[in-house]
Amino acid sequence: MSEEIEENQVDAEEIAVEDQEESLFEAPPIAEQERMCEAILFASAEPVTVKELNARMPHGCDAAEALVHLRKRYEGRGVRVVRVGDAWAMRTAPDLGFLMQKEMVETRKLSRAAIETLAIVAYHQPVTRAEIEEIRGVSVSRGTVDQLLEMEWIRFGRRRMTPGRPVTFVVTAEFLDHFGLESARDLPGLKELRAAGLLENRPPPGSMPSLTPEDDEEDAEARGQSEMFEE
Repeated sequence: MSEEIEENQVDAEEIAVEDQEESLFEAPPIAEQERMCEAILFASAEPVTVKELNARMPHGCDAAEALVHLRKRYEGRGVRVVRVGDAWAMRTAPDLGFLMQKEMVETRKLSRAAIETLAIVAYHQPVTRAEIEEIRGVSVSRGTVDQLLEMEWIRFGRRRMTPGRPVTFVVTAEFLDHFGLESARDLPGLKELRAAGLLENRPPPGSMPSLTPEDDEEDAEARGQSEMFEE
């Protein structure tokens, strides 16, 4: 009997000690709890749950109640306290979202078809779509021409006084400015392109079969045409 009384006394003393320890750590004022929640939400890249807020805040804090007051405080402001699923976060007011938009210049590489089409327009302007296709040997897709028009590197020229009156294409001042040219006459010739290594597409020696007399005649004719463009 005496042992039971002693155990009850020990339990009562332990409870009294725990109550005394809890009383030493009183919860901060609700305004301070709001500031704590505000700081955590502002610094967090991801939404934070109430459980996570309570775990970070001092003992005795009620994050749920603090969020209610904090949410009211941010009503009508540029930043709002919003609920995201089971978590909370600070987000820009929906009506001010347009202020967060940022214009960026996107660098797009031209396709081989676009580069060839642009080169033909630059060197043969004014030129029609049919003439471009004849020079390239393949059809020109509408997307290729539209891309060059959108970049403002080519534009529509005068219509040809031929059946159907096809529209022609010419390069623009933006094209000349981009490549540092005063006019299309300043475009590099074949000799300059070869000197820059842009036309060095010859296979290594020994990889091509020997030319026949007919091939020699065709090669000489091609060289003659090239010299006409170099002048």
